[in-house]
Amino acid sequence: MGCSRGLKAALLLGVALLIFTESAVGRFVVEKNSLKVMSPDSIKGNHDSAIGNFGIPQYGGSMAGAVVYPKDNQKGCDDFGISFKAKPGAMPNFVLLDRGECFFALKVWNAQNAGAAAVLVADYIDEALITMDSPEESSKAEKYITNITIPSALIDKSFGEKLKEAISKGDMVNVNLDWREAVPHPDDRVEYELWTNSNDECGFKCDMLMEFVKDFKGAAQILEKSGYTQFTPHYITWYCPQAFTISKQCKSQCINHGRYCAPDPEQDFSTGYEGKDVVIENLRQLCVFKVANETKKPWMWWDYVTDFQIRCPMKEKKYNKECAEGVIKSLGLDLKKIEKCMGDPEANSDDQVLKEEQDAQVGKGSRGDVTILPTLVVNNRQYRGKLEKGAVLKALCAGFEETTEPSVCLSGDVETNECLDNKGGCWEDKSNNITACKDTFRGRVCECPVVNGVQFKGDGYSSCVASGPGRCKITNGGCWHDTRNGITFSACVDNADGKCTCPPGFKGDGVKSCEDIDECSEKKACQCPECSCKDTWGSYECTCSGDLLYIRDHDTCISKRATEVRSAWTAVWVIFLGLAMATCGAYLVYRYRLRSYMDSEIRAIMAQYMPLDSQNEVVSHANEERA
Repeated sequence: MGCSRGLKAALLLGVALLIFTESAVGRFVVEKNSLKVMSPDSIKGNHDSAIGNFGIPQYGGSMAGAVVYPKDNQKGCDDFGISFKAKPGAMPNFVLLDRGECFFALKVWNAQNAGAAAVLVADYIDEALITMDSPEESSKAEKYITNITIPSALIDKSFGEKLKEAISKGDMVNVNLDWREAVPHPDDRVEYELWTNSNDECGFKCDMLMEFVKDFKGAAQILEKSGYTQFTPHYITWYCPQAFTISKQCKSQCINHGRYCAPDPEQDFSTGYEGKDVVIENLRQLCVFKVANETKKPWMWWDYVTDFQIRCPMKEKKYNKECAEGVIKSLGLDLKKIEKCMGDPEANSDDQVLKEEQDAQVGKGSRGDVTILPTLVVNNRQYRGKLEKGAVLKALCAGFEETTEPSVCLSGDVETNECLDNKGGCWEDKSNNITACKDTFRGRVCECPVVNGVQFKGDGYSSCVASGPGRCKITNGGCWHDTRNGITFSACVDNADGKCTCPPGFKGDGVKSCEDIDECSEKKACQCPECSCKDTWGSYECTCSGDLLYIRDHDTCISKRATEVRSAWTAVWVIFLGLAMATCGAYLVYRYRLRSYMDSEIRAIMAQYMPLDSQNEVVSHANEERA
């Protein structure tokens, strides 16, 4: 009974999905990477290949290898009895297999166990390329799907036949798989979205999705908080055909009178949770994101989803409104705003949030319809491969314009580390441990660096020279310098033109060399008759005979006695001038004080014999009163 009801539910949702897809007039886009044949010349050139939706594609990079086609087990459905592991010094082996008889993922898994570096699957019919997806829920598939780590790609029938023919002739077939343009990388910010589901009882795919959300949460929040990424979560829903909206199946799997539906978690209407429970929680999680985004904290979606998975699992019968609201309150989110956003699931009208989600499922531009759950979209291009932290981080890092990627993209897990080997062939100053080599996600670039605020200029490969203010503090601005006996000379002049000029006492180009000038032999100094010259590094010493004293500025010798007499007279004149200035100052003070004293005495005498005008006015006023 349960199986028949599950079948009815599956058929009903299948019809709904078919109608939804046809009405949306969408399309499914196969994500491709470039496959270039390097040899033999007969098939040399570029070809398309469809990226497998499992394993770990090398987003942002490329991989070269030799194609091998096994004599037995050519469809790869059984274990290989041989090893495809490349010998030391040889190119890695890409195993070519035929499509058919078993899952794509199983073929890749068997080849990986045999040592293959990558797998190419040749189609058996002439058709457009399709995406090799992982199989539906299966206990056997669960054991290998999550453990596939090598990349894989599907190629068309005609190209596959050409590869087989070349191999049969004994030609060495070398190809290069290139994922560098698989993700657009226009600028320094990556926009990505995750099409997910709150259902935690849909088998290993749901388990893989929940594990990814938990593992990727930290990296996602760091990238979002720093402004490197813009993340948006999405949820897939379908609508129930009009003819079935009053059926038990639609009522249990849909809200808003059949407009938004999700499959029954257990595919059994008689027990457990219903599809509409999943739709309501999906809507709640969308509203959590919208409310958090309004408060400029969109990364809190990751906190809510991970906490809900841990605290409210279906297995423990906690997948309900009460548990969800407890998580919301613990995170400090506005519950009333979230409830207002959700609206009434029983209303016979559109829910604006879920309607926008259904519209977004339809592909626009280079992005196809979203039909696979879960689906990751990076810079409007669907990601293909294992939903795992390291693999997804590589895809995100491939979306940054080169040299703009954040430090997380240069961690040991994803960066190329080409600068560790001979500084990547870039310019290097070993004495100061400075190099132009810079690791990026796509590989190294040679760019002259900025050191302590000083910009180096050059081609980055053979030369980098410090320029601008402060350049002499770093590597002496690329100019000549030398130190002897604790004395350092440098040809670097800290000015705008940045030219290297040998210091006084030296001659040369200022860059490679500055030679000491022998002022004595070249008669540039110490040329007076009484002088005796001795050359030193960067300078010279000049002495005079007898009691004569050498004056460097005038290049002459004078008598020490004359110097002493001159110094004595200088002292006398200084003392005389000092006394004269002191006398003048004392006289001025005396004159000022004397003048002040006499002025005060004269005022006192005049005050006795000449009454002030104000006093007369007072007396006259008094007389008037007496009258």
